[in-house]
Amino acid sequence: MTPEIFLTLLVFAFVTSITPGPNNLMLLASGVNFGFKRTIPHMFGIGGGFFSLLLGVGLGLGALIQTFPLLYTVLKIAGGAYLVYLAYKIAMSRSLNEVDGKAQPMTSLEAAAFQWINPKAWVMAITAMATYTSPDAYFATVLIVGIAFALVNIPSVSSWAAFGQMMRGWLANPVRLKWFNISMAVLLVASLWPMLK
Repeated sequence: MTPEIFLTLLVFAFVTSITPGPNNLMLLASGVNFGFKRTIPHMFGIGGGFFSLLLGVGLGLGALIQTFPLLYTVLKIAGGAYLVYLAYKIAMSRSLNEVDGKAQPMTSLEAAAFQWINPKAWVMAITAMATYTSPDAYFATVLIVGIAFALVNIPSVSSWAAFGQMMRGWLANPVRLKWFNISMAVLLVASLWPMLK
């Protein structure tokens, strides 16, 4: 892979990682509700889960999805159902730093597993592998794509959690927090629309 192609790959990885989508909206809400520090496992789960998804797609799952479109439909439905569940949990959260079992930040494992049913993550992974891998050095370029995303993913998604952390003071008011969480839940469900077409 030439330096120019690698640079365009980094730009693609950055743009797709930092733009709004289910992961980033959940991180924003988590940053508000739990703070940046308690959201760190969620961020690393996204990075690790997406890296494993990229490798899986690069090593054959992308071809499997293209061969059996019904499998992708099932993934979209499962991902959509889980996002609706997460949106409900966000909408019902009413106080910052809940630790009584009603609301907890997403764990690394939960965030990593979510990448495997996140429709946006699948689209990103399939597009990246189809665009940036080379048949001449396939396994090496699959790994390079994974590394490029690893370099930009955590800093990109961290910005959403950091922005949420900055909003905590203003959202300490229970009424504002209630409407923020409801708004985030609605946006999270709305983020499904382009992916479920």
